[in-house]
Amino acid sequence: MTLVPEIHDVVPRRSDAMLAAARDFWQLPDDELDQLLTVSRAADRMELKLTVPEAAHDATCAALGVDFARFPAYRVYYLDTEDRALDRHGVVARIRSVHHRPDDSVIKLRPVRPGGIPAALRHSKQFVVEVDGMPGSYVVSGALKAHLGVHDVKRTIARHRPLHALFSKPQLKLLAAHLPRRVGIDDLVIFGPVDARRCKLVPDGLNRPLLVEQWTFPDGHRILELSTRCLPDATLQVAAQLAAVLHVYGVDLTGPQQTKTRATLDFFSTRPPSPRRHGTRLYADLTS
Repeated sequence: MTLVPEIHDVVPRRSDAMLAAARDFWQLPDDELDQLLTVSRAADRMELKLTVPEAAHDATCAALGVDFARFPAYRVYYLDTEDRALDRHGVVARIRSVHHRPDDSVIKLRPVRPGGIPAALRHSKQFVVEVDGMPGSYVVSGALKAHLGVHDVKRTIARHRPLHALFSKPQLKLLAAHLPRRVGIDDLVIFGPVDARRCKLVPDGLNRPLLVEQWTFPDGHRILELSTRCLPDATLQVAAQLAAVLHVYGVDLTGPQQTKTRATLDFFSTRPPSPRRHGTRLYADLTS
């Protein structure tokens, strides 16, 4: 006897073709797909994403008609302890510096159990529960975001100002609950930057925007990610559409997948960070 409802008990009945196409994207056993659809009912939205193999980046961008040179660049940084204690405990602290646009910061918890989130936080308009899914895996996350001023991130890092100035009071409270003992946010070190560009388009066959995002690391290697969002009750339909569209554009759904967060932390972990060394290097980069 299983406690997990069947797929057709979780969502309105779909055609066999749609269900097969959705499986094509998720590439999960039926029991795990059932669980994904069940847990999604407690989320605010779904994000379906896919990492394109590096050898196929140019062909994918050409097929989609994407020229990243036409879009503004931004820089992404993660904060953590030197031994990545936040990462080990499922906490992400990220800041972004956007060219000529307001910066932003986010504190994300993943995995998170929707039923275990304090009511005040769950009902905050700034807090979003999302199921992040890519072929072969998914995770439920909770994110608390804050909007900053133009150049706030650049000034804070370049002038060695306290990092807490880049986060709202609710974010600081959430982060403090997950920091190691005797560690404050201003003690964290910076993993970054990664240079990124993004564009949105609506390809034929997909009734919503597809986000195409390219992250370029200091050594020149890149991540190309395709993603789209939907409400939980549209998960099967959108997964089916996305799988069909990606096949048309020649995108491999079976390639190795990675998250941008983990890739960034892994990359900069090979260059042991310290507040002083990273601050000095970033100052040179940001003022060049």
